Amino acid sequence: MRYLRFFLFFLITSCTGNTIYEKPEGLIPKDTMIALLTDMHIAVSAKQIKNKFYKKGITYMPYVFEKYKIDSTRFKSSNKYYASIIDEYDKMLLEVKNNLENKGKILQEELAKKDSIKKSEIEKTKSVIPNKDSVQKIKEKLIKSVREE
Repeated sequence: MRYLRFFLFFLITSCTGNTIYEKPEGLIPKDTMIALLTDMHIAVSAKQIKNKFYKKGITYMPYVFEKYKIDSTRFKSSNKYYASIIDEYDKMLLEVKNNLENKGKILQEELAKKDSIKKSEIEKTKSVIPNKDSVQKIKEKLIKSVREE
């Protein structure tokens, strides 16, 4: 949530003036910045979800910074620079949004595939487990065969 406020702060402050900051040393390239912002949004939203150990409220931002081999200072200076060029930053955020939507679609497709596999497995087990009528028929056949002997 803290980083979301950070993004909004820079977005709002960049709209109030025409100041374009000088490129900082170690500027994160635009394509990397888009991927970084995408992962940051995922990390921020994941904080509200329980992980595989059923723990909630874990901050994943250090892992994102580690993944891209940057620190928060480098991110802040790069973000400040890109936010000062509002038209460009708006395009970047639109790409981030599209990335998130695409990742969401892929996840939904994977979940649907898992659900269909699970349903087919359930259907297979249903066909193996006899129902009451078939048990009764088997019982009758066994009794008939025993009587005939």
